[in-house]
Amino acid sequence: MSNTIEKALQRKRAEELKKVQAQQAENNAKEEPAELVSEPQGQQVKSASSSTASLSTGEDNSGNDKDLFSLNLEQLESRGHVSLTGSRSLINEEFREIKRKLLINAFGPLSATLKNSNIIMVTSGRSSEGKTFTASNLALSIASEQDKTVLLVDADVLRPNILNTLGLERRQGLMEYLTGEVNDIADVLYPTNIDKLKIIPAGKSHHLSTELLASQKMHETINEFANRYSDRVVIIDTPPLIGITETAVLANFAGQAVVVVEEGKAKLNDVKNCIDRLNPEMAIGFVVNKSVHTDDDGTGYYGYYNYAKQ
Repeated sequence: MSNTIEKALQRKRAEELKKVQAQQAENNAKEEPAELVSEPQGQQVKSASSSTASLSTGEDNSGNDKDLFSLNLEQLESRGHVSLTGSRSLINEEFREIKRKLLINAFGPLSATLKNSNIIMVTSGRSSEGKTFTASNLALSIASEQDKTVLLVDADVLRPNILNTLGLERRQGLMEYLTGEVNDIADVLYPTNIDKLKIIPAGKSHHLSTELLASQKMHETINEFANRYSDRVVIIDTPPLIGITETAVLANFAGQAVVVVEEGKAKLNDVKNCIDRLNPEMAIGFVVNKSVHTDDDGTGYYGYYNYAKQ
C-alpha cells in the first residue's frame, strides 16, 4: 500500500517537474523571440536614422541640380523661339540683327555715353504686343555668343510671364528678395541648362511693388548686375509703359530700352507716350512685331529701329 502511494507521489512529482520544465521552456521560447526581435528593431531604428541622414545629405548635395532651370530647347524651337540646336531659321537671323545693334551699344564706343549700357529693358506701349517673347528670345540669342553671358530678369511683377513663356515652373524671385523674405539675390538667381543664361523670376506680387522697385536695395542690385561681370548683358522684361508706374521706375536703371510695338495695333500717340516715359539719356530702339512687310532678303517678322533724339 505504502509502495503504491509512494509510487503515486513519485509520478505526481515527476508530472509536476515536467510541467515546471515545460513552463520554463515555454517562457524561454517567449523570451528568445523577444530578444531576437529587439535586436532587429534596434538595427532597424539605426538603419532608419542612417537613411534619414543620407536623404538629408542627398538633398543638400542635389541643391544645385534642384535649383537649375531646364529649358526644353526642342519644344521652344517648335513654338517659334530662337533655336540653339544648330538649325538656321528666320527668327534666328532676325534676333541676330537686333542683338548685334544692342551689343554694339552695350560694349562699343557709345557705351561710354550711357549709364549701365549693358542693362537692357524690354517693354511695350500696351499689353500683348510681344515684349516677353522678345525679351526671352533676345536672351536666348545672346546666350549663343562666344564671349557674352546673359541674365534674364522678369520685372513685370504685375503680370510675370517669363517662366510661362519658357515652359518653366514658378519659383521665388525678385520680389521675395526685395521684401527680405530671401536674404541673398543669389538665392533667386537660377542657372539653366544653357551655360551662359541665368534667370531671376518675378516672384509673387506685392501691393508695394512700385516702392520696392524704386528702393535703394533695387538700385544697388542693378548696379551690381551692371558692373560685377564685364561680359554680362542683363535683359529686364518690364511691364508696359502706358498706365504702369513701375516701368518708369525701372527705366531709370537701364542704359537701353527696346520698345516692342505690334504693327497695325500700336498707335502713333502710344509710341510718343512711350518715348516720353523713358529716360531721355538712354538708347531707345523699337522692335516691330508681327510685321506683314517682308524685305527683299526674306526678313520682316521683326524689325529693329533706333530712335534718334532731336
